[in-house]
Amino acid sequence: MADVPENAPDHCPGTESEDAGKVSACQGCPNQAVCASSMPKAPDPAVEEIRERLSSVKHKLLVLSGKGGVGKSTVTAQLAFGLARHEDTQVGVLDVDICGPSIPRVMGLEGEQVHQSGSGWSPVYVEDNLGVMSVGFLLASPDDAVIWRGPKKNGLIKQFLRDVDWGELDYLVVDTPPGTSDEHLSIVQYLSSAGLDGAVLVTTPQEVSLLDVRKEINFCKKVHLPVVGVVENMSGFICPSCQKESEIFPPTTGGAEKMAADMGVPFLGRLPLDPRIGKCCDEGKSFLSVEPESPAAKAYKEVIQRVEEFCSSHSNKGNILNPVE
Repeated sequence: MADVPENAPDHCPGTESEDAGKVSACQGCPNQAVCASSMPKAPDPAVEEIRERLSSVKHKLLVLSGKGGVGKSTVTAQLAFGLARHEDTQVGVLDVDICGPSIPRVMGLEGEQVHQSGSGWSPVYVEDNLGVMSVGFLLASPDDAVIWRGPKKNGLIKQFLRDVDWGELDYLVVDTPPGTSDEHLSIVQYLSSAGLDGAVLVTTPQEVSLLDVRKEINFCKKVHLPVVGVVENMSGFICPSCQKESEIFPPTTGGAEKMAADMGVPFLGRLPLDPRIGKCCDEGKSFLSVEPESPAAKAYKEVIQRVEEFCSSHSNKGNILNPVE
């Protein structure tokens, strides 16, 4: 059907159908209200507002995972800490994992609140050059559950992108929930004209995780989102005492490197499992600063360097995504 956008949800009835915005397949789609109305279908004005708001952000990166529990938020936090290691590099972290916001804890900001100024919401700062925005800052307690349907989650993501005053940023790193659903469609739609450098995909070595990451890569291809590369997290356990490495999740099909080669996407590297990483996340500290000489920190630095190289050679002007119409 010509009136079905290329990256629409499965079973979309089409924008010109009488059922547009009214069937179960439309639940959670950012444009459900527009499709269901009798008004002519027009682009969401927020897309242009977001483009203007984020015009001062040089590089925008999504951190994705097909499966939960692979350490995506940990990788996001350490990636942000690593990118901000130079005082003159301004970094922002946007947490759009609405139902499971863990970024405030792993970045040492639990209990902080959002402040509003005349120019919009102000991020909460870890350092002078590292700011964070998360729904976790809007909750009365870290134990509060966010029980929202898709449209409300999409509305908050739009508000984060449109109303947060990041100022001049070198990098905006967006932490997303697992899967390829509401939040992912929203972030792609709203950043369609703002330009995305690409997505960093996080997986673990075993096939049950790689299976979902393949779906995530296909999602990126369908919405024309470049893949910066795949990170294999928890690739082995390194003993803090003897520094010997053991396989905790042995790969049965070749691991993330083979999967990346098969799917035609870059492989960024392997991150070993170190118990001190979990300790730093619980305490909200940068593992790269606490244990800079550890094998895991060195592996993180190599991944971060490859991400920086990708961004330095990449132009947002050549990457205008097709919006979800």
